[in-house]
Amino acid sequence: MFQKFRISSRFTAKIILVLLLVILIPTIFTSWSFYWVADSILKKNVRESTLQIAEQTAESLSFILNVGIDTSDFISSDPNIQRAALQVNTSQTYEENWNFQYINTLLNNYVYSNSFVKIVYLLKEEGRGWGSGTFSDSELKEIHLSDQEWVKEAKQKDGELVWQGLQYDHLSGGGVNTDLVLPVGRVLKDFNTMRNIGLVQVHLDGQSILNTIRKLELGETGKFFVVDSIGRIMIDSNLQMINQKVKNPDLYQKIVGYDAVEFDFDMKGVPYYGVKQLLSNGWMIVGTVPVDEISGQLERLQTWILLSSAVFSMIAIGIGLFIAGWVTKPVKQLTQSMLYVQQGDLNARAVVRTSDEIGFLSKQFNKMLHEIGNLMQQVEDEQNEKHHAELRAVMHRVHPHFLFNTLSTLRWLIDSGQNDRASQVLLALNHLLEANMGKSGSMITVEEELDIIRKYLIILELRYEKTFYLELDVEPGTEKFRIPRMLLQPLVENAIFHGFVPKNTAGRISIRIRMCRGDLEFLVEDDGLGIRKGKLKVLNDPGTAIENGEVGIGLRHIYDTLRLYYARNWEWSIVSGPDQGTTVRILLKKLEESASEN
Repeated sequence: MFQKFRISSRFTAKIILVLLLVILIPTIFTSWSFYWVADSILKKNVRESTLQIAEQTAESLSFILNVGIDTSDFISSDPNIQRAALQVNTSQTYEENWNFQYINTLLNNYVYSNSFVKIVYLLKEEGRGWGSGTFSDSELKEIHLSDQEWVKEAKQKDGELVWQGLQYDHLSGGGVNTDLVLPVGRVLKDFNTMRNIGLVQVHLDGQSILNTIRKLELGETGKFFVVDSIGRIMIDSNLQMINQKVKNPDLYQKIVGYDAVEFDFDMKGVPYYGVKQLLSNGWMIVGTVPVDEISGQLERLQTWILLSSAVFSMIAIGIGLFIAGWVTKPVKQLTQSMLYVQQGDLNARAVVRTSDEIGFLSKQFNKMLHEIGNLMQQVEDEQNEKHHAELRAVMHRVHPHFLFNTLSTLRWLIDSGQNDRASQVLLALNHLLEANMGKSGSMITVEEELDIIRKYLIILELRYEKTFYLELDVEPGTEKFRIPRMLLQPLVENAIFHGFVPKNTAGRISIRIRMCRGDLEFLVEDDGLGIRKGKLKVLNDPGTAIENGEVGIGLRHIYDTLRLYYARNWEWSIVSGPDQGTTVRILLKKLEESASEN
């Protein structure tokens, strides 16, 4: 059906294609030009804006981090704090009390003087210390500072700053997890001896830091977070992510392995856009957002362009179909008639009645079909005549051969004075000719063919004064099949002339007929002299043997009969050996179907 439509609509397709090109080329060119220009401008502006936001946020966070750095430096360099840290011991004297009051006041002043400093601690590993605000000495005593990771790192860095991720303050006495802080710590040094005399930890206001990040808008689901130099998340609105490495390997590599401040990566098959900026403490603020969120308006614009192009396409197709249907209707009618002819219907005729070129072509087409029909009928008649002539030639060739052999027998009997036996042969010949003459046409039933063989054996037994035993094994139902006349008789004749007569003995001939998967099989077997190997090979290739003149009249009759009546739907094979008899097999293929159709 599709092939039919494609052929008949070829001219229609050309008209529609022209209209589509005329309408869509300007539309598509304009739309896509606008789209690519808009895409370039939008992406440039969005990326520049995102990068500018990241830079401004990095400056704000760096300012807060610098406050923590400066506060830690002031405390570490204050000689009063160093002296107080050196004088702390297990007994509480007036001097210690005075130091505690002084240090606490000093630490509180640092906190009050800067809104980004939440809490400041001066700690001793022995479990003593000072703190601003709601510092709880009992909370400190429950913590073994020497076991804290940040303390170990501070000792290794020997005075350099140690930053920790966003967390809740564990030394506050105001309740559990009351303050969200960003700690920065270091060891406190005695400047005279440069030995460690304590620990300083400044807690920056974590809530202020989070608010600085949260107020940034990066698409609908985009976010900012802060990582350290090895890719650990230190600041994130989701506190469960703190101190964990970035999980996405592509994003992790872009953060720690590349210097570019802009990058692209994939997350679960979704393309993302990212930016990063270095902070004053060596950390980086990272912003990520799905690409489609920063170009959402552009995607909607692209959808509108595609929809408008589709609408224009449908309009063009509609106009093209209307025009082409009116112009090409006669062409379709003529094409339809040609398709019918292509499928074998030579009676099809074109019905175009216009006076234009299509109408003239239709008349010529009808005239051509009429002439083709006459020629095909003529060829068919000639082929039938040729086929029947070949069949008649085959039958006329074997009949004289058969009569010649019989009349030769009669002459031999008369010459030898065996008039009684000659009379019996004439009587048998009379019955045989009577059986043949009573049948019209060249096709007879299997049963009739076997009856002819019986009568012919009588003649041969009288001639040679031998007994030839005929054994029949006929599957019920096969005896009614129609086969060419004298298909099996030459095989019986050959068995006697070439199998039994040279041995001067009686013989046995077995004919078995049966159906095999819709094929009719004949097996004619004798216990005669057999056929030598070289001759057997020749007989199993009858076509070549006939061309070389190596086959007698009987077998040639069978071969020509099979070829003319059954085309390629037959098989022939001969099995034999010296003094082992001969078996001839003939297979007529699909004869059961042919019989049912007839």
